[in-house]
Amino acid sequence: MSIQLGPDYVRAIAPYQAGKPISEVAREFGLDEAKIVKLASNENPLGMPESARRAMQAAFDELARYPDANGFELKQAISARYGVPQDWITLGNGSNDILELAAHALVQPGESVVYAQYSFAVYPLATQAVGGRGIVVAAKDYGHDLDAMAAAIAADTRLVYIANPNNPTGTFLPAEKIAAFLARVPANVVVVLDEAYNEYLAPELQYDSIAWVREYPNLIVSRTLSKAYGLAGLRVGFAIAQPPLTDLLNRIRQPFNVNSLAQAAAVAALNDTEFLARSARLNADGYRQLTAAFEAMGLEYVPSFGNFVLVRVGDDDGAGARVNLALLKQGVIVRPVASYGLPQWLRISIGLPEENEAFIAALKKVLS
Repeated sequence: MSIQLGPDYVRAIAPYQAGKPISEVAREFGLDEAKIVKLASNENPLGMPESARRAMQAAFDELARYPDANGFELKQAISARYGVPQDWITLGNGSNDILELAAHALVQPGESVVYAQYSFAVYPLATQAVGGRGIVVAAKDYGHDLDAMAAAIAADTRLVYIANPNNPTGTFLPAEKIAAFLARVPANVVVVLDEAYNEYLAPELQYDSIAWVREYPNLIVSRTLSKAYGLAGLRVGFAIAQPPLTDLLNRIRQPFNVNSLAQAAAVAALNDTEFLARSARLNADGYRQLTAAFEAMGLEYVPSFGNFVLVRVGDDDGAGARVNLALLKQGVIVRPVASYGLPQWLRISIGLPEENEAFIAALKKVLS
């Protein structure tokens, strides 16, 4: 007689599928790693900033000791950058950690969490992991329908996730729409505003989400250093919220969830404004390069405000998988999104000009 271990809601979770690493594709298809182009995981094609590399090297001598569990210097840098007290900051092992901490701190089994169709896969995963009930609100033009999300909040709703810009579709919500939504949310429902791609927004689209944190005690703003700051492999994220929420998150946060090298690199990267500006410029140029090619090829794409583009590569439900496999055989890694309910589409991260061109050439070959 077999013994059933763990609760049903944990066994029902489909594990998160990350983008294929270069080494795996090289082994699977017998390719030279040096010639493989990876445009699957929304990483910064410039790599790590040199300032962060130097900071890590300076921290090597302290690796036999535990990291600063409170992350004083990193919180000090975040505090200076965003103008908030240090007790408003929670550090995370990437922003995924923040998203999961919010669910664990606020949602009990059976209670509901609201998020949008075609939004980040971690929202339903975090909800399922605590036995919560996901309320999935139909997308509007591949993005969040905030009016419908406000209407979907139930008596047992404890958490709402909003991504802006949204992954994997790249859609963007202007400030006035978010402000109107926050004003409608009951005070006992916490909103997590996930701004993983905020740094890629054009200056005229930038808004002050920290002002909303000061106004709303039920708001958590989540950020990451994995994208524009080039530290994906180090896993650094943070949340900004008023102290009662920060206190809850820190009660269940692992004591050393951001390691010493990550903390040192993050402090340097946060202060490296030149690298951040260069990343944004490269991304804007790459976006124009990719979308011009899609238009020339007659392919539908979703206008994106992140560092990736969602493009439709066929009409049948097997199109995304079929084109993805053909691209892998040519040494180009992109991201299929059938798990998001978008089987005809692929998400393409914006790379260096030559990487974008290699992808465009491979895609033309596949579709011809």
